[in-house]
Formats: sequence, structure tokens, C-alpha cells
Amino acid sequence: MGIFTLVGAITPGPVNVLALRHGAARTRLACAFYVLGASAGYAAVVWAMGQGAQWLMQSLPRLSAAAEWLCAAYLLWLAWKLAHAPVETPSDQASTQEHQEQNGSARTLQLLLQGAAVQTLNPKAWLVALAGVGLFVLPQADAALALLQFCTMSLLACLIGVGCWALLGQLLSGWLHTPRRQRRFYRMLALLLVASVAAMLA
Repeated sequence: MGIFTLVGAITPGPVNVLALRHGAARTRLACAFYVLGASAGYAAVVWAMGQGAQWLMQSLPRLSAAAEWLCAAYLLWLAWKLAHAPVETPSDQASTQEHQEQNGSARTLQLLLQGAAVQTLNPKAWLVALAGVGLFVLPQADAALALLQFCTMSLLACLIGVGCWALLGQLLSGWLHTPRRQRRFYRMLALLLVASVAAMLA
């Protein structure tokens, strides 16, 4: 169960691509709130799947397909926003960091909610959660306890997996001190996000 949840959480996907972006552009505290929101969002997805979303998706295939395309549209919108994200000069970065420190609580709450929203609208999260529920929860005699264990394991794995991507972004932040490198980096991340959406839809 631990290996399954960690692999699902650390492999490339929309949530991790955005974690990489936030890691490169934000403070560690702000990144931590994004990671926490994404992790809590995934635990909620796992819980929902265990409580009956599996039956809903199988019983209403049209709803499932519509939800998948709606989620894909949201993620593609995020990719467009990422590709057109404004770049900053070193003086701009210093000013932005000062502004973030002054408005820290509002910004961290926004990142927490964004992490949760992106995760709950991520088709990959629902598919991995569905597979995990089928493997580790439904076959157990005490399904309620098994679901609780799987939710806990998923939360911890997501904290590690998404956190690693945010940490990688922090490590890259020193290299991204020129607007040209930032622009290329954001466009590369946008392409990765589009590729991950295309892979899920395929």
C-alpha cells in the first residue's frame, strides 16, 4: 500500500508540475501550504471513492466522461495561465517577496485552496484513488478501517511526493534569476501540464 501511494503521488502530473512552479517562485512557507492543500485534497478524493464514487462513476458513464473533460479543460486553462505567467527581474523579485511577506496570510490561504482545488479536479487523482480502493479497501473484511488506513497512507505519501517537487522548484529558483530563463521554464511547465492532460485523456 505504501509503495502504491508513494508512486501515485510522486509521478509527474498537474499537481506536481504546479508544485514545481510554486517552489521556484514562492517562499518555503507558501509552498508548504500548497503541498498541504494538495495532500488534504487527495485524501478527500480517496475517501470519496471509498464512500461510493466508484459506483457512481460505473453507473453513470456519461457523467464520468463529462467530469473528465471538465477537469481537463480546467487544467488546460491553468497551463495557459502558466505559459503566460509574468516574469520578474531581480528587483521585481525582491519587491514581490516583500509584498508576499506583507500579505502572507491571504496568499498562503489562496495557495492552500489552490492545492486542494487542483487535486480534486485532477483526473489522475481520481483514477489512482479508484485503483487503490479496488486493491486495498474493497477486498478487506473491515472496509471502513481499510479505507481509513488508505486515506492516512495517501495523505502521507502526497505530502512526500508533492513536497519533493516543491523542493526541486526551490533548488531551481537560484537558476531562474533572469526573465528569459523564467519564461522558458514556465512554458516548459505548461507543455508538461498539457502533456499530462493528454496522457490522462488518452
